[in-house]
Amino acid sequence: MRQKQNSLVILFCTLLLAVFGCVMVYSASKYSALVNYGDQFFYLKKQIIGVVIGFAGLTITSFINHRVYKKFYWVFYFVGLIMLALVFVPGLSRTSYGATRWIGVGSFTIQPSEIAKFCLVFFLAGYLADGDKLCKPKHILLTLIFGGLYCLLIMLEPNMSITMCVALTLIFMLFIGGMRLKVFAIMIVPAIALVVALILIEPYRLNRIVAFLNPWANPLDEGYQLIQSLYAIGSGGVWGVGLFNSRQAELFLPFSESDFIFSIIAEELGFMGCIMLVAVFFVLIVYIFKVGMRANNKFSAFLCFGIGAIISIQVILNIAVVTGSIPPTGLPLPFISAGSTSLFVFLSAIGVVINVDKKTNNESLTLKFATPKPSSKKYKI
Repeated sequence: MRQKQNSLVILFCTLLLAVFGCVMVYSASKYSALVNYGDQFFYLKKQIIGVVIGFAGLTITSFINHRVYKKFYWVFYFVGLIMLALVFVPGLSRTSYGATRWIGVGSFTIQPSEIAKFCLVFFLAGYLADGDKLCKPKHILLTLIFGGLYCLLIMLEPNMSITMCVALTLIFMLFIGGMRLKVFAIMIVPAIALVVALILIEPYRLNRIVAFLNPWANPLDEGYQLIQSLYAIGSGGVWGVGLFNSRQAELFLPFSESDFIFSIIAEELGFMGCIMLVAVFFVLIVYIFKVGMRANNKFSAFLCFGIGAIISIQVILNIAVVTGSIPPTGLPLPFISAGSTSLFVFLSAIGVVINVDKKTNNESLTLKFATPKPSSKKYKI
């Protein structure tokens, strides 16, 4: 039983988050879905379909030997790169609210950046596990270029939030891969300069910074969403106004079922509800890292660390945005926010972690039973 403990905890936390996400998506969207589509269950139906498909993906990936992926880590890299490039192909691309982040045929759409960030993790796990590459500056530079191409394409959509998530995941994996602090210190100055330049060349990003610093300076435009989010959080208090009783979800808070769903959670379930949700995320992430630390090869460990990093970084950034701790940017809350592509890739990634744990446990048991115990008999000489 102890051999399966990590996987069981991870699976339980994932199931809990996915079910809770369905409840909160319905609560946050029932009014807007009724007004816009004439069906209060519109978003809930899509979310349930996403959960079902996602758990099918989790089941499949949990049975596929994850070490097979190491043979194809370059394939993962180019698949992610091509998918990101398809966003700019006329006829395939889909634009919404001024951003071209989706590709689709007919009513079927996917968001390539959600898939690409995990493709990059698979690539980095295979690339960094193949020898001590980070001991040489040229390999560090190559790794940054490989990750930088992803960041560039995502940024051109534009999607600054996923760009930040991918960049932070890249830096994290470089650290666990053995990059020295001295090298990081050399990198940090041009990285900060690049971020400042990206903000200055796009007026809407500068406007978001201004809205973040003082949202009440323009309460009906750039500052509107953050103000409504803060109203929701403040209204919740300690215990919340009660499930399905959100006022801000009644067309006051834009994207309440997706990027700003944490605000509705805070309003309906209060501070205590938020603490419990964060606790479940914390347990999930800790156990993913535990699986990585127990792994008996670099590739398996890097896979788990990369997947855990994406989840933790995205949770932190999402909560920071809705609470006004960092400038507003669109980023879904893993397993909770509405969005079938995000649900599918996150749940499938959990299946990969479960397979790592399964293979580690099986090999530990094989080694345990294959090693002969020393004899307790004493022989006369």
